[in-house]
Amino acid sequence: MSTAGRKLKVLVPTAMAQAGRDVLARRQDVETVAFDMNLPTAAFHALLSDADGVGVSLTPFGAAELEAGPRVRVVARHGVGYDLVDVAALTRRGIPLLVTGTANSPTVAEQALYFMLALAKRGPQMHAMVQENRWAGSRLTQELPVDLFGKTVLVVGFGRIGTRLARACLALGMTVRVYDPYVDASVVAAAGCVPDRDLDAALPHADFVSIHCPRTAETSAMFSAARLARMKRTAYLVNTARGGIIDEPALHRALTTGTIRAAGLDVFEREPPATDNPLLGLPNLLTSPHMAGVTRESFDRMAIALAENLLGVLDGRPNLDNVVNKEVIKHR
Repeated sequence: MSTAGRKLKVLVPTAMAQAGRDVLARRQDVETVAFDMNLPTAAFHALLSDADGVGVSLTPFGAAELEAGPRVRVVARHGVGYDLVDVAALTRRGIPLLVTGTANSPTVAEQALYFMLALAKRGPQMHAMVQENRWAGSRLTQELPVDLFGKTVLVVGFGRIGTRLARACLALGMTVRVYDPYVDASVVAAAGCVPDRDLDAALPHADFVSIHCPRTAETSAMFSAARLARMKRTAYLVNTARGGIIDEPALHRALTTGTIRAAGLDVFEREPPATDNPLLGLPNLLTSPHMAGVTRESFDRMAIALAENLLGVLDGRPNLDNVVNKEVIKHR
């Protein structure tokens, strides 16, 4: 709660949906200030000078921002990834970082499944065949679509999103294998999936590989040329997590040499990708502009979660499920 008759000041990104702003507006002791993610650093730092809480989207936040914001008590992400936030710097200051939890996990899981279906069913090619009046001449003579039924998917990362995708794939009659060294094998097995402890050994068994882990020092370039070479030549690779987990030059070689059949990417190492990025011209690559977690519904859910995360910490009742650096809360 506010102290000494002063309102709590929270900063939120302008891209935040009205549903989240409404949550904050109901609090008479809170002043909400929206800022554009392209705001110059100096101007952003000026806003931080008397801020109590900060919601960030694609704005980097680290030691310099903490120096500019001596009152900041909580930082909340408008999403679940936090690679633009210096978590260690926040932890040193005793400030929790919160993410939006399950707000967009159904949305990302659906996008991953969409990529799998669109690639397997050759959606863009089928559409072009009708549009270009090539129906009669070539629909049975070119590469045929394939089923997901009976195939094996390897889910890399068994968190909020990976578990949802796994359930959907099981319902489609797929075998689901899971690689996540931080989840006990018994948990994976209880979900009806096959636990894999060795990613290199698991890849040759997969018809589809879907990535759902954060980008860290451990996962950066996880899918290297050597790893891609271990996949089936008929396999599909999907990434709705973070750019940089796949080595993009290696992926280009894999897609152009037949090492794997096709890929679906929602994320790139550089965003937006350069117009001359050679991946963009490939017929066996399906893309989206880092929108896997964004729908009309998820945007509202994320905004509400961001607002509640900020208020929860400021009111002394943080949602522990959404706290990244839980050790900060334990030490309070």
